[in-house]
Amino acid sequence: MGNADYVYPSSVMNVESSPRVAIPPPQPFFKSLGYSLKETFFPDDPLRQFKNKPASRKFVLGLQYFFPIFEWAPRYTLQFLKSDIISGITIASLAIPQGISYAKLANLPPILGLYSSFIPPLIYAMMGSSRDLAVGTVAVGSLLMGSMLANVVNPNEDPKLYLHLAFTATFFAGVIQASLGFFRLGFIVDFLSHATIVGFMGGAATVVSLQQLKSILGLEHFTHGADLVSVMRSVFSQTHKWRWESAVLGCVFIFFLLITRYFSKRQPKFFWVSAMAPLTSVILGSLLVYLTHAEKHGVQVIGQLKKGLNPPTITDLVFVSPYLTTAIKTGAVTGIIALAEGIAVGRSFAMFKNYHIDGNKEMIAIGSMNIVGSFTSCYLTTGPFSRSAVNYNAGCKTAASNIVMAIAVMLTLLFLTPLFHYTPLVVLSAIIVSAMLGLIDYEAAIHLWKIDKFDFLVCLSAYVGVVFGSVQLGLVIAVAISVLRVLLFVARPRTYVLGNIPNSVVYRNVEQYPNAKHVPGILILEIDAPIYFANASYLRERITRWIDDEEDRVKAAGEASLQYVIMDMSAVGNIDTSGISMLEEIKKVTERRELQLVLVNPGSEVMKKISKSKFVEGIGQKWIYLTVEEAVIACKNPTKDESEAWNSV
Repeated sequence: MGNADYVYPSSVMNVESSPRVAIPPPQPFFKSLGYSLKETFFPDDPLRQFKNKPASRKFVLGLQYFFPIFEWAPRYTLQFLKSDIISGITIASLAIPQGISYAKLANLPPILGLYSSFIPPLIYAMMGSSRDLAVGTVAVGSLLMGSMLANVVNPNEDPKLYLHLAFTATFFAGVIQASLGFFRLGFIVDFLSHATIVGFMGGAATVVSLQQLKSILGLEHFTHGADLVSVMRSVFSQTHKWRWESAVLGCVFIFFLLITRYFSKRQPKFFWVSAMAPLTSVILGSLLVYLTHAEKHGVQVIGQLKKGLNPPTITDLVFVSPYLTTAIKTGAVTGIIALAEGIAVGRSFAMFKNYHIDGNKEMIAIGSMNIVGSFTSCYLTTGPFSRSAVNYNAGCKTAASNIVMAIAVMLTLLFLTPLFHYTPLVVLSAIIVSAMLGLIDYEAAIHLWKIDKFDFLVCLSAYVGVVFGSVQLGLVIAVAISVLRVLLFVARPRTYVLGNIPNSVVYRNVEQYPNAKHVPGILILEIDAPIYFANASYLRERITRWIDDEEDRVKAAGEASLQYVIMDMSAVGNIDTSGISMLEEIKKVTERRELQLVLVNPGSEVMKKISKSKFVEGIGQKWIYLTVEEAVIACKNPTKDESEAWNSV
């Protein structure tokens, strides 16, 4: 058999004496199941630190695991305190105006933004593992909660019920977040791909910015819709009600905030300029309104803010139909989005400082602070990027910066809230717009276009869905397309034809390496995925098509007829019964065409299953090899005595 024109490298080994593919020893079912569960839910092996430790030490380690403050607090130094005080005061100056602004975005009383910047940071400081995450409300979560709840309860007609539903949704968001972490289900958040988040955040930022036209133009009546068409229709149908005073004030403060951000980016050591700009805007805007009585000329102000700390709201949670379903659905959606943002931000800054954070622990921490927050007049919180970036640039050392921020907010609640009476709403809108423009990451979208067009499609779909539909619709579309891509990867795995790199024993994809030569009389295929029920039929058809194409190519080129089909299974990590049936069908196809099927390097799971199914006996043990090189040599020099070529395992 074979073609004498094909020359093999001289450095090949004797196939008969080479090692064979081993069949792994049988494992008890429960041991295999335990291993699979461990790899699924405990890939980081969190229990390793408890091994061979006395009970007292295990208790301490367990306490430190759920409350990391007990780990870093004993090593806390005066130098750390100085850095954390500076960081905490800096992020407080950003948290106070942002908190008030984002609460307005969620159709909630402005004071709730301050409440939500007091209790949750204290909880996170005890339970969070990130040193840089600065906890607080976020624009996207506020918008999402506001739009979902407003579909059921009008915040203007029934503000009390709306407020109680916001607390209830926050409670369920916390329960879901903590449950995901406790049951080690954090991988669910991974279905929000980077492309999905880029498009979703960009779309949400666009919608949030457009909605601020209400305050910037001084309009009193505005659409509750969050899509571009509704907002534009509402804006241009009221041109006769635009207030130039408010518009000028809004544009001036937006320009001021953008200039300070640009300056801080160009001069990182002056990070505090951008961080202090929102609070400075609030102070200047309030003074301007107070001195000029601008509130009498169409410039809307916040009004009276209640002094005092968070009142308890545990009895205000709504657990009755039909509002319970709305609260659960809103909590689930906003909770997942908040988790994705908080964990992504925490991991980013942990990478910069070269330390590790546990995603599941972060979920428990974020969930716990939202549960406690819902009992104390707080709504959804997480770790926003803008605030965390300021915290990082300010030189924070530990999560104690959140405690300092919480103390600053507490003092504001106790003594300074009356000072916000004259704060113009247009300044809050300017703060929101300037923060949202930073979330429209067009550079990331361009990068996606250059690298992966499908990822760009996911990003664009999320953006368009949010801007022209709704926040929920954009999220659903993006996740659906991402899941579809995963299914396509599983259901349509790649297969390649391999050829020999000249003057070597290396076999590579002939499309990637044009100099790779087809081996006469042999078709070498590589399967690049596990073989499951979802892709077994496709692989059967694709492999059959490869055989047809190879026979046509050989016939057209006048080469020796095809005699062997080698399947490199190095990348096949697992196989199920449908996959084994597919191999049996391929074997029948090759036999009908008088071809010999050869397998190369099946993994341990694959080898174990095809051995139990008697497929190994059917194909012949001599036709399973460790490397493509050995298989090619064996095909060119077939062993007469099969038993001699197979060393028992």
